[in-house]
Amino acid sequence: MGRPPLSIAVTQKDQNELSNLLSGGVQQVRVILRALSLLQLAQGHSAPRISSVVPLTPQAIRKVGHRYMEGGLEAALYEKQRPGAAAVLDDSQKQRIIAMVCSDPPEGRARWTVRLVAQEAVKRKLVPHVGRETIRILLLAHDLKPWREKMWWCAGMNRHGVEDERALRERSSDPLGPEFCAGRCEVPSEA
Repeated sequence: MGRPPLSIAVTQKDQNELSNLLSGGVQQVRVILRALSLLQLAQGHSAPRISSVVPLTPQAIRKVGHRYMEGGLEAALYEKQRPGAAAVLDDSQKQRIIAMVCSDPPEGRARWTVRLVAQEAVKRKLVPHVGRETIRILLLAHDLKPWREKMWWCAGMNRHGVEDERALRERSSDPLGPEFCAGRCEVPSEA
């Protein structure tokens, strides 16, 4: 014989919220399925019977019921925020790597490659170890593609005669100096 039906008392307020949720608006499919199963549980149906109508397993339906009893409607319908993987590089390391990419490539190289950036970052002891994919994502986030061009904009200057960072900082009225961005950026024109 199977398990007895999970008896859940869903408050009238929560039933109204579930009805509103199901009656309109765009929601994630999993939220809709959980809402349907919760309403069915409130009507006294068993999890296996609900699973024949709603495409969830009986175990998932029971978990929705238990989460409702423990944490309320929000806990039953929505998932907790997941922590995700820890960041491989901290902000300081990212800045140092970006600054390195903004400088000239090593002697004998015409341009930076992702592999070369990873090797040089470890060689220069900017990071203890780093993978090529981490470097690729970092460069992508800063819109840097040094492997495509020999000469490119960096930190508010270019290598073709526009003032360098020190000259811009000397002329800036801001005591901290002008704002610089890593990657392709235009030198602000003076009015």
